[in-house]
Parts: sequence; structure tokens; C-alpha cells
Amino acid sequence: MGRATSGRITTRHRGGGSKRRYRLVSFRYDKRDIPGRIEAIEYDPNRTCRIARVVFRDGERRYILAWQGALAKADVLISKNASPAPGHALPLGAMPVGTPVYNIETHPGKGGVLVRSAGANAEILSHDAGLTTLRMPSKEIRRVPENAWAWVGAISGEDHYLRVGEKAGRTRWRGRRPRVRGSAMNPVDHPLGGGEGKASAGMKRPKNKWGKGIRGVKTRNKKKYSKKYIISRRRK
Repeated sequence: MGRATSGRITTRHRGGGSKRRYRLVSFRYDKRDIPGRIEAIEYDPNRTCRIARVVFRDGERRYILAWQGALAKADVLISKNASPAPGHALPLGAMPVGTPVYNIETHPGKGGVLVRSAGANAEILSHDAGLTTLRMPSKEIRRVPENAWAWVGAISGEDHYLRVGEKAGRTRWRGRRPRVRGSAMNPVDHPLGGGEGKASAGMKRPKNKWGKGIRGVKTRNKKKYSKKYIISRRRK
């Protein structure tokens, strides 16, 4: 972890940690009009929320992101004719205003890419001209095609933010290595290094090791294709 195939470190402060088995979670909505039932709610070390193992009527099993309150033996349905209730997935245009949703597609058929972290959900504000307006967890207001799909409800793991490291070893198990403050380094090693005692940065704005700005610097591409769908940016 943290190294490329050449052996060079490409991501600092990553390495070691417990091995993880990757769970193939289905984010697509291609299992339509086939009822399913949750067999078990499982822990996934690769994401912040819980996942549900679903068996469909045709015998296929898939992992999906579990919603808040999901229990074993709960029914699951992906259909345009499904009711807007937790455990059901349907197009955004088929849901009433005020419905909480998660695992949202940005384009029909792409699969869910928005609102997939623990405890999150977006809210449907309106439908107009083939587009659905959503209030995202970040309070950003944006539009998505109304024929894009999403799951109804809020994603599980709403208490994830309460987790604490408890000890240094637990952080190492997660593959996170110790970090050293830039101000504690020498000038040759970091832009913030050097000085007597606790010297201030001594520059207009804070930078990382490579001189790029940090803390509040905008990194979004100004020409990103989805910019036209954003009505109101998230709060700073």
C-alpha cells in the first residue's frame, strides 16, 4: 500500500495494515423487477457503511449498500413500479418531493456514484423539464436526470462519525502510518520547515511538501462537464 509497481512511494503515510478481502458490491440497477430478500447484514472493511447480502428470486446473490434500519429477511425490489419505501430502488422522477435517496446515478445506466458514505442521504426538492433537483449531504443543490436511479432511504452507519482510534495500533491496523508535521522538518524537506522554536509558516498561505496550496484551495476542474447541473455550491 502506498507504493507503485516500481516500488516508489506514490501515497505517503500508507502501508502495512491488516489484509482485506474486497467485497464486490453492486452499484448498478440492472436487476429489475426481480424481488429479493436480505440474507445477512455484513461488515465491509473497505467502506464506512454496512452491506447487505441479497438473494434474488432467480437464485443470484449480490451485495448492496444497506439502508438505515435494514434487517435480515427484509424485502428488496428494483423496479419502476416499486413504492418509494426503504429497500426499493426506482427512477428519481417516480419519487415524490421530499424523499430521501442514496447511491444516486448521474447518468442512467452508469450505476450509483453519489451519496455512498455512512449515514448520508440526499433529498429530492423538485422535478422540472426532465431533471430532478437534489439537496446533497454537503448542502449543495444540483440537478440529475429524472430517469437516473437511486435507492430510497438513508444509508446505514449513521453512528460512524463517533468511532475513535482508541490507540495508535488500531490506526496502524488500518494501514495508516505516522505523519510528521512540516514545521518540525528542516527547510530542505518541507516548505514549512526550519526556524527557531515554533516558527510560523512565514508565507502568505499554507502549502504541502510540493508547494501546492492546502486548506480551502479549490481543486475542482473549472471545465467539469457536470458544472452546468449545479445550482448552488456546497457551504465552505
